[in-house]
Amino acid sequence: MNCFMLVDCNNFYVSCERVFRPALAGKPVIVLSNNDGCVVARSDEVKKLGLKRGTPFFQCKWLVEKHGITAFSSNYALYADMSQRVMSTLEQFTPELEVYSIDEAFLSITGLQAEELPAYGQKIKDTVRRWTGIPTSVGIGPSKTLAKVAAKLSKSTAGVCSLAANPKLDELLDGFDVNDVWGIGTQYAALLRSHGIHNAKQLRDAPEKWIRAHLTVMGQRTVRELRGYPCFPLEEAPPSKQGVISSRSFGQPVTELTQLREAVASYAARAGEKLRAQGSVAGYLAVFITTNPYQPSQRQYANTTGLSLPLATANTAELIRYALKAVESIYKPGYIYKKAGVVLSEISSAKGAQLNLFVPSAPWQRNRELTNTMDKLNARWGKRAVYYGAQGLDQTWRLRSDYLSRRYTTSWEELPEVRA
Repeated sequence: MNCFMLVDCNNFYVSCERVFRPALAGKPVIVLSNNDGCVVARSDEVKKLGLKRGTPFFQCKWLVEKHGITAFSSNYALYADMSQRVMSTLEQFTPELEVYSIDEAFLSITGLQAEELPAYGQKIKDTVRRWTGIPTSVGIGPSKTLAKVAAKLSKSTAGVCSLAANPKLDELLDGFDVNDVWGIGTQYAALLRSHGIHNAKQLRDAPEKWIRAHLTVMGQRTVRELRGYPCFPLEEAPPSKQGVISSRSFGQPVTELTQLREAVASYAARAGEKLRAQGSVAGYLAVFITTNPYQPSQRQYANTTGLSLPLATANTAELIRYALKAVESIYKPGYIYKKAGVVLSEISSAKGAQLNLFVPSAPWQRNRELTNTMDKLNARWGKRAVYYGAQGLDQTWRLRSDYLSRRYTTSWEELPEVRA
């Protein structure tokens, strides 16, 4: 039969840290957000302690100390590389794979009988654990929505759950909250409950005409998926983003224009990298700055400005040049700034970018060659091996990461050490 599998990495950020710190297995671990602000990932041991996701770190430090919880700053370089390793492992099992998020992937499986699917899912789970060290849960179903349901159910079982030809399907859907169904958000869930639909089984059995009238055609497709009819195909080549944003809160208070210029230049460079990665260019650039709204005792200020680019581009030098002009136009002295960002829109393919009759393209072409050379050097020697001086040297405003682990897989200087 044809079916879908959803492979979901368990507590992914925590699991990545544990791969290189095996002594933390079975012990409470958390991972913090940017600037060590709040809890974004928790081990099962922490979840049992009642610590909620999103809790500000300063509010739960007493709990961390009391229970000996190990805290880590977000190590995005490590997590991205480990995710790539997991996805490469999954590609060994099927050529049809959709990377749904950094820790989830859908697989299309054909040629197996329903009774063979759980064993195949277990094989995938064991292989990923053996090759990467990352524990996973596997959900199997005749549609992506049912595979999602199965993946959630698998977390309370042995880690593999199949809803393909499952005789207990009605019972399982009856105990599955409607708010947990893929594609049903909080507002839709409240609407459904007000009409007596509280679980996935009731949603599956609801009249399609009523569902389409209240939840649109996407809701209707979700209902059909719950009935076992696949309506959402794999997206093996995800569509290009129609908007790119690069933004971070500052690790230290920023008051000077020089610091803001460095931050905005760095964000513009990162936005350009994202554009080039998907083969796109942007025709509009916006910059925003803001103070900290959670500090009412401080003077508050926020502003945004944008401009159309003469030629759509993904060139770092051009993006930095216009981003600096933008931030200089909205900066006001006397304020303590907390955050800034660069937003790119009017995205189009780099191959078919519209030229400008009144703007020569030669400078853009020369800058493109320079940018491509810098990309190659940074890919070989690591990020910031080569960068623009406008991005700053010390970058005192950068993210605070007091609990950052090593980049074990992407930096020669931080490779794991083995002592025998």
